Amino acid sequence: MSHPSFDADVRRVAHLMADAARAVILPYFRGADLGTQSKLAEGYDPVTLADRAAEEAMREILAQQRPDDAILGEEFGHKPGSSGLTWVLDPIDGTRGFVSGTPTWGVLIALSDANGPFYGIIDQPYIGERFEGAPDGAVMTGPLGQRALRSCAPRDLSAAIVLTTFPEVGAPEDHAGFHAVAAKAQLTRYGMDCYAYALLAAGQVDLVIEAGLQSYDIQAPIAVIQAAGGIVTDWRGGPVHEGGRALAAANPDIHAQALEILRKH
Repeated sequence: MSHPSFDADVRRVAHLMADAARAVILPYFRGADLGTQSKLAEGYDPVTLADRAAEEAMREILAQQRPDDAILGEEFGHKPGSSGLTWVLDPIDGTRGFVSGTPTWGVLIALSDANGPFYGIIDQPYIGERFEGAPDGAVMTGPLGQRALRSCAPRDLSAAIVLTTFPEVGAPEDHAGFHAVAAKAQLTRYGMDCYAYALLAAGQVDLVIEAGLQSYDIQAPIAVIQAAGGIVTDWRGGPVHEGGRALAAANPDIHAQALEILRKH
């Protein structure tokens, strides 16, 4: 599989950004002063100094290296471009995990055209694992070196492992759909943030089901999982790169089993 806009420069710049975000974020992780604030007047949606500094560092690289590309970032919004390509950035996906000291958060970087993302990185700086999905395949680079990523082979939903971040998935009307799938699976685990999608691409789990997502939450996972042989759609089987309810599956078989249940909700 190829893409006309993917080349060595895309990969080079993406890794420059991931490296820069790592360097900015790690000194804050498990530190005493994160500068944490909530984006909500009621409830808790945290943002930290590390979130903002990491996105600023990535935007600075793009301004220098690829000024014609557009940018969509969680913290600083949209910058228009003229190339037809958009970098979609989430400097810390899983900020609740970040402020809790759990290494399930990650830096998300995707490059998208009008049809959605075709390249992406999920980077976990503290563990030192970087999951990359591109038109030429998916790889993970970590402390033990580099290896190709391949999502797991088909098996029945009754033998599947399902991951999500919150037991109360999305809005109240989303809860029943998720729990109907989870009730038929062998194992369900919570609190995984973006690392759940990386584990799916690595062949460790079968399904990730979430709701209430923004485009910057899901575009990098889409690119990584698709490059590893998986499939990511909304709960009706359509595109999900603009956000909403996401069903990520290791293969079309398990996707079809979960989708049959989710469509009823």
